[in-house]
Amino acid sequence: MPKLVTLALLLLVAVSPAHGEWVRVSGTAMTTEIDMEYWAADPEAAEQAGEAVLELFRQIDRQMTRYQDDSELSRLNRRAAREPVKVSDSLFQVLQRAVEVSELSQGAFDISFGSVGYFYDFREKRQPTGEELAAGLPSVNYRSIVLDPDARTVRFLDEGIRLDLGGIAKGYAVDRGIAILESFGIRNARLSAGGDMRLLGDRRGKPWIVGIRDPRSENRNALVMPLADVAVSTSGDYERFFTDESGERIHHILSPATGKPARGVQSVTVLGSDTLTTDGLSTAVFVLGAAEGLALINSLPGVDAVIIDEKRQVHYSEGLMPPGD
Repeated sequence: MPKLVTLALLLLVAVSPAHGEWVRVSGTAMTTEIDMEYWAADPEAAEQAGEAVLELFRQIDRQMTRYQDDSELSRLNRRAAREPVKVSDSLFQVLQRAVEVSELSQGAFDISFGSVGYFYDFREKRQPTGEELAAGLPSVNYRSIVLDPDARTVRFLDEGIRLDLGGIAKGYAVDRGIAILESFGIRNARLSAGGDMRLLGDRRGKPWIVGIRDPRSENRNALVMPLADVAVSTSGDYERFFTDESGERIHHILSPATGKPARGVQSVTVLGSDTLTTDGLSTAVFVLGAAEGLALINSLPGVDAVIIDEKRQVHYSEGLMPPGD
């Protein structure tokens, strides 16, 4: 396969004959691996499609990251407590859906968790002190995010609020990436970014086989599912974590109520129609736990979930049938 290096992204594109062939494209953006596979009849269009999707991920990363001072999100965090800030259509759409998921989950998902999340450093194995938690927790409240759809502005009611879109921005990027592939005439595709995936159609007459990783093994799946034309998002306590001095696993999925890693669940996989929604819901269900999380999922039409709890027991929503039943 030819290799094209573009802004430190490695693009692998299979050259397709005229009758069409599966094309595989991979790269890195938004601090995660981007991987896609799609059926294309035109080799030139196939290459352009892959490059366009990767460029989209780079653009959304520059816009919605909290790690760059000049990103749109960082500018919003600095200004919105002083005045309403007009934002782009894309950022406003993500913020709207984030607030909707917060309302559905009664705050189990809350993008203002950045007010305490900024104290965590998983590379340096650092977590906030009691004093830092006490200072940041009062500002974790999605109700303090005021959105004006007509003016497309955002205002914070609390000067301590810091938004973090790590639990939903990749889902938005995956949805947009699928739309780009469709614009190139592609009708069968798989696009994944970390724990978020969209399946466009099937695998040309066969289902896509999607594995849910065993949360305590890098090389083994807990189960596999035949799927088509669906969004899939997984949140797990194995994605970013360290073990503290007492032997406790400190992971990145924080409870907005405590500012500490949520307990009781190892992995949550949510299936639905779009990854913008499933991305946020997988985090919300992880925080809620198996019982409350399944109650939420079962109340939502067209949404299902698989939960692996801390005792390694697997729970299924009502729309899924456990293997062997």
